Amino acid sequence: MREGLIIKGYGGFYYVRSGEETWCCRGRGRLRRERSPLPGDYVLFTPLERGEGVIESIQQRKNVLLRPPVANIDQVVLVVSLASPDPDLKLLNRSLVLCELKKLGVVVCLNKIDLLEPGQAENLADIYRKAGYSTIFTSALYGDGLDKLHRVISGKVSVLSGPSGVGKSTLLNSLDPNLSLETGEISRKLKRGKHTTRYVELIPLCGGFIADTPGFSSLELPAMERTELSSCFPEMNQFSGKCRFGDCIHLDEPDCAVKKAVETGLISEARYQYYKQFLQEIISKERIYE
Repeated sequence: MREGLIIKGYGGFYYVRSGEETWCCRGRGRLRRERSPLPGDYVLFTPLERGEGVIESIQQRKNVLLRPPVANIDQVVLVVSLASPDPDLKLLNRSLVLCELKKLGVVVCLNKIDLLEPGQAENLADIYRKAGYSTIFTSALYGDGLDKLHRVISGKVSVLSGPSGVGKSTLLNSLDPNLSLETGEISRKLKRGKHTTRYVELIPLCGGFIADTPGFSSLELPAMERTELSSCFPEMNQFSGKCRFGDCIHLDEPDCAVKKAVETGLISEARYQYYKQFLQEIISKERIYE
């Protein structure tokens, strides 16, 4: 048997990278019943003829994402378009909550900086930098910030995530023109991108692997306790223990340290508004399951 990394799953086949070779494998029947293999899984497989093989076992995962479906990720690079299409900040903040739940490292990549005037996006970047997130500006068209993106993903297994049209595949093509990944235009009628990536694939890049994932326009928060949400906002979490009540959800309670931090500008008002929106969603789900 040999060890390898699943870089792509498609049509019941799994493409396993082992050294400099890629093997087209199927999983044992019992394996698929127990746990479906995912891109990012480290596996043991039996090589057969003509570059084919059979996956015998999946090694223990350190983490797994359901959307996109990928395992053993070091970090998520959340790509946001600054213009054409306009930034979807609600989706960005949902994605940040999900990354915090999985305890994944995050980089916020603000792309298409060339479409804005100098300094125009600094206020947006400051919101996420003050929240504790590494934030970079890029322009795939002119190459701005690509050196920083290269350093961010070097030697790591990363997921490049964001809605269609934000420029994920274009950024990867700019880092390595030999990739020749398909890119899509922006729909003038809908003002959003057309889907070009149709499945998750781990691509060797910058000494590591990066997953160019299918674009999506919505994410649902998982079921959780209302008191859990503030821990998914790092800038709020540092104030949570200073509230009068230990179970404070930072909404209507008196002597709430988080609300005071919002009032004094230590926490972004915009981020707090998203927190309140997500909190109402969680409370609504609690009522459904009561």
